[in-house]
Amino acid sequence: MKTEYIISPSILSADFSKLGEQINVAEAAGAGWIHIDVMDGHFVPNITMGPFIVETCRRITNLPIDVHLMIESPENMVEAFAKAGADVLYVHVENSPNLYNLLSRIRSLGCRPGLVLNPSTPALLLEPVLHLIDVVMVMSVNPGFSGQVFIPEVTPKITQIRRMMDLINPEAVIAIDGGITAETLPATLQAGAQVFIAASAVFKHPQGIAAGINELRSCFPD
Repeated sequence: MKTEYIISPSILSADFSKLGEQINVAEAAGAGWIHIDVMDGHFVPNITMGPFIVETCRRITNLPIDVHLMIESPENMVEAFAKAGADVLYVHVENSPNLYNLLSRIRSLGCRPGLVLNPSTPALLLEPVLHLIDVVMVMSVNPGFSGQVFIPEVTPKITQIRRMMDLINPEAVIAIDGGITAETLPATLQAGAQVFIAASAVFKHPQGIAAGINELRSCFPD
């Protein structure tokens, strides 16, 4: 079976005065998901979006919406984001002590559970809950801001996680987030990533959103 590769543009770098138009352009150009970064100013040093933005995006597009919760006490907010229209809800292994309950609750709310690893977090922390996860997101920058430079040292972690998943949960996929460009994407693809989250490379591409997505998609095998 042919592997499906997905570009998930992060609206963190979008022009919010034209959000609907920009999401529509991304969708027409071949985006597979729409990514929303939620930050609370505590878990990461930035404040961004809440359930209202997810609800707004849900009205704009029928594409799956994957929501990255970079917040303290995510268990208090997953229901609100699920009701707003999220399809995938990512929580961090670093600040979610009751992962069994939290991941199971995300699925019970009708969302696909995702788990995130920061660049310095070892892959082995996934193993106890890997059977509960639909998506593993490997951060290739320290979370908090778009436009950061890709950390190449995380690439072997993708391969390590893929091997673990093939034994425990082969249907799960790996997403990569942080500094993804046409230059950095190929190595992560070769390592085993299938979902590529890109902010600046799409919404701030000098030739426009469609050109940014097409440039990323050109890295995929035929």
